[in-house]
Amino acid sequence: MHMFYVYILLSKKDSYIYTGLTNNVERRLKEHNSGQVKPTKAHTPFEVMYTEFFKTRHEARSREKFFKTGAGRKLRSKILSEHIPV
Repeated sequence: MHMFYVYILLSKKDSYIYTGLTNNVERRLKEHNSGQVKPTKAHTPFEVMYTEFFKTRHEARSREKFFKTGAGRKLRSKILSEHIPV
């Protein structure tokens, strides 16, 4: 049974935030950090700041889309503020 993950990455270089989905967070982080993902290539390196898991890809995709809305970005900012020391 596959699990799907929505993840939030934070660039160590310039604090760029990226939200995506995958079935393997470790592999996907390596792809981001090696420059294989076009939207994040200029912002490497990244660290995983947050993950959520889902039983279906559809559920994960819905959550990923939510994080890219206005309300989702607010929640994402709140989540990140709880994980980043000020």
